[in-house]
Amino acid sequence: MMSNSKPQPTSLNARTQSKVLEISFDDGKEYSLSFELLRVYSPSAEVRGHGAGQETLQTGKREVSLVALEPVGNYAVKPVFSDEHSSGIFSWDYLYWLGENQAQLWQDYLARLQEAGYPGESGRDAPMTTKSGSACGHHH
Repeated sequence: MMSNSKPQPTSLNARTQSKVLEISFDDGKEYSLSFELLRVYSPSAEVRGHGAGQETLQTGKREVSLVALEPVGNYAVKPVFSDEHSSGIFSWDYLYWLGENQAQLWQDYLARLQEAGYPGESGRDAPMTTKSGSACGHHH
């Protein structure tokens, strides 16, 4: 029998007032991930696209909250966000990676907002611009 060396979650709590997902792993690491960070870094095709350079910059997600958190097998969760985004499957590995890298990811996000022409953190409140075509911007 192979041992699973990847960290597994021991607890998962969605804090709707503070808008954070608290997750603890069996290696002792604990993370508090904001709903905004989760939404901005959703692993869905709608956010990430279908390849490098096809990412869609997420704006106006400062106030996003979780409506539901659905289990996916015993390897992931699928958050349903208040902006109706629900196509991202967050594996335990991905949540762990987000936790380990959240400070850098947050700085990258703020830098991308500024590059897109949003001064300061104004992009966190700006409405999303919609692309024509399907929801993920890919024409099937």
